Amino acid sequence: MDTKTRISNAERLGRWVGGMWRAGVRRERRLAGWLVVRGLPAGVAAALLWVVKLAVLGVLLYAAFWLTLLVVAVMAVAWATQRGDDAPADDYSFTTLDELRNTPGYDPNLYNDHSHERYEDN
Repeated sequence: MDTKTRISNAERLGRWVGGMWRAGVRRERRLAGWLVVRGLPAGVAAALLWVVKLAVLGVLLYAAFWLTLLVVAVMAVAWATQRGDDAPADDYSFTTLDELRNTPGYDPNLYNDHSHERYEDN
């Protein structure tokens, strides 16, 4: 029996994400220190970093909005094409020539109905 404690994949992922977060915080502090050394007041450096963070968040939200809008449009088109099969047939579809001849305003010349008695060959 093995007495070694093994970490799960979830814990490994959590450690990796935590390490990336800490690395980002370190870089942010280093950048703020660099800005202060260059003569920028500490409050202005912190505000500038917040402005950059909010700008990045705004760009991500903007991209997410358009991506969501695209997905909704694709879903609407898919739904509309699927619903198109249930459309009723038009009233002018005939299965036999006799049904066509019984419609009001029937003109055999328009349909080239040679067997009809009113057909005139010009």
